[in-house]
Amino acid sequence: MENENIEQLFDKLQGTFDIGEPKEGHQQRFLEKLQASQGVVSIERKKKSWWRPLSIAASIVLLVGVGIGFFNSAPTRDEQVAEISPEVSQTQFYFASLIEEQVRELEEMGTPETQKIIDDTTIQLRRLETNYSTLEQDLINGGNSKLILSAMITNFQTRIDLLEDVLDQIETIKTLKNQNDANYTI
Repeated sequence: MENENIEQLFDKLQGTFDIGEPKEGHQQRFLEKLQASQGVVSIERKKKSWWRPLSIAASIVLLVGVGIGFFNSAPTRDEQVAEISPEVSQTQFYFASLIEEQVRELEEMGTPETQKIIDDTTIQLRRLETNYSTLEQDLINGGNSKLILSAMITNFQTRIDLLEDVLDQIETIKTLKNQNDANYTI
């Protein structure tokens, strides 16, 4: 008898059944609602985004690029000179610090009377530094190393001598100025 009721029910509903396919993701939404109603928390991830793997890949490519650039960078001129002659780099450090100290002293002694001499000295020091750079490049290119090393040391000595002479001249100018000022007291 129950079979007849069910059959009659299906006969009445014939043609009213929904036979279309559900929207995409229907099963996932249904499972989420079912689990939520039962208090079950899903540990399954939702749709995977392509941004995360892409950003990780981009970061890796960037780090590899920076690493290659860092490790394959060409050595500086000073490093190349030190490789050819380690004594030069030690000598250069000594002379450069001595010259830098004398330049600071020269700048501190600057007055309106001595400014022209200081400016001229600065120009001459730049020329000597340019010549030194040329000598370094010649040494790197494989020139006569003994001759070039001698010229490099002479360049440093010339700079030091120039600075010492200028400092002596400035002292002389200051002494003369003080003597002249002492003679004209009121």
